[in-house]
Formats: sequence, structure tokens, C-alpha cells
Amino acid sequence: MSASYHEQQSILRESVVLQVEQYNPARIFNDSPSVVVIMFNFLFLLTTLMGIWGTTALDMAPASNGRIIGGDATHISSLPYQVSLLLYDKHHCGGVIYNESIIITAAHCLLNLTASKLKVRAGSSFWNRDGTVIQVADFKLHENFNLKSFANDIALIRLVDALTFDSKIQSMPIAHKAPVDGTAAIVSGWGLTDRSANGKDVFLLRSADVKIINRDACASPMYEYGPTIQLSMICAQNVGKDACIGDSGGPLVANDLLVGIVSWGKGCAKEKFPGVYADVAYLYNWIENNAEDIKNNK
Repeated sequence: MSASYHEQQSILRESVVLQVEQYNPARIFNDSPSVVVIMFNFLFLLTTLMGIWGTTALDMAPASNGRIIGGDATHISSLPYQVSLLLYDKHHCGGVIYNESIIITAAHCLLNLTASKLKVRAGSSFWNRDGTVIQVADFKLHENFNLKSFANDIALIRLVDALTFDSKIQSMPIAHKAPVDGTAAIVSGWGLTDRSANGKDVFLLRSADVKIINRDACASPMYEYGPTIQLSMICAQNVGKDACIGDSGGPLVANDLLVGIVSWGKGCAKEKFPGVYADVAYLYNWIENNAEDIKNNK
């Protein structure tokens, strides 16, 4: 699904690859999974969480707001379902096209925000130019989303205007059954390409090949998450490849179906800590029912 060599070179020639980071990650932890929540108003969020749970800043990064480690430059025509969720016109999170009017993303991407601050860019390999930009009309977080455990980390966005589908803008069918352990998958997003490159931003869409780790396996002693892996979660990993800081809400796709939404993790591309995603199959009914409701509540 990655772009050809010539496509990648064409994209890279046009791209200004790095700029000074627009967001400062608030690194927080408690007795539940360590989470990096990159919000424009991160100081407010961090202060709030510390007041509630006594959380402490710490140098750990999850797959939350994941940026692609060990991936390849990718043309949007290979991943036409991928969108950038813009906060004040800067890349904030990833998202997935469900239909012409609805975008799927992570619930934690929308905390403390209003629709008026958000737009979606679709149909571009870059988050900062080209494609189609549409204002967000409304959004709905899963009513049982838990910021402490990150259970049910999913949300739906309704756009003011419908997208026009073409070769660079397409919906992605959602899985109603979780893929088996070891299934090949692809995760994509914008952002850092190296774990040590904190403070830099990447405009170009990238993707990485990973393998599915089912919920039971991810919670087993083979890894170090244990009971922090909830029923609404699925994991994925590959040697030296992962989502990392910068693109929560982005897609995990296997067998041409959306199987996960980038949610959280401990560090980036760590052997004992796979990337953790919202399990789309587990959340299938919620997505289907609420997509219809939010579409009709214009």
C-alpha cells in the first residue's frame, strides 16, 4: 500500500520535512497505562489530571497520538481513508473516513475541545496543504470512554459539508470481527520518524507494516501491559516499527478493513510494549449506531 519509489521521491522533493514542533507533549502517568496526550491546551489538561489522580510528568510516550517509527513515505492515493484532524489549522490527530460526512478518531483527541476549533484535511499526503479542508460541525465521544484506562477510546466527527470521493478520498469499511493474531496490518500518520526526534514535526504521510497481537496475547506475560489491556483494545507491533507521538486517532488497517484506532502505548517500538489501539470490531455496534445518529442530528 506504500507509494512507489518515484512517487515517494516526488513527494519528498516538494516537502519541507521538519519544522519546530507546534505542540509540547504533556507526558502523564498513573497506575494505569502511561499516556502522551498532545493537545493544544495540554497544560490545562495536565493540571486537571494531576488534580484528579495525582499524576506526574514523565518521559514515556505511548502510541497515543502516534507518529510512525520505522515507516515509509506514503502517497495519499495508497491510503485515501486517512485524514488529518486540524486544531487551529495545525495537525492535531489522525482520523479515518467512515462515510462522506463522518470521521472516526480517538476520543482523547477531542477532550476539552469544541467543534469550532477543528477542521479535517482529506485527500492530501501533507497535513499542511492541498486536498480538501472542511470545518467540523459536531462530534461525539464514546460515553464510556475512560481517560484513566483509555477504555473505549473512540469518537465520531460530523463534517459541515460532505466529502467528495475520488482517488484520494475514500471511506474505509470497518471490521465486525477482530483479526487473528499475526495478521499483517498497516498503521499510518504524520509526524516524527525517529523516537529521539522530539521537538520536530513532519508534514508528510508515512505508514508502517505491523502485525496484529490479539487482546489476550497482549495482556499475557509475553508483554508487560497485563490487566491494563481492556476489552475494547487490540495491539499491533513489528520490530522497529510503531506508531508514536503525534497522530492518535489514525487507522490500523488489516485485510482492507479498519481494525483499530491509534490510542496509546508505553514508549515507541519497544519490544515488550506493543502499540495499543481501540478495537473497532469490539466497538462495531457503537460506531454503526452513533454514526447514523450524529448524521441525522444536523
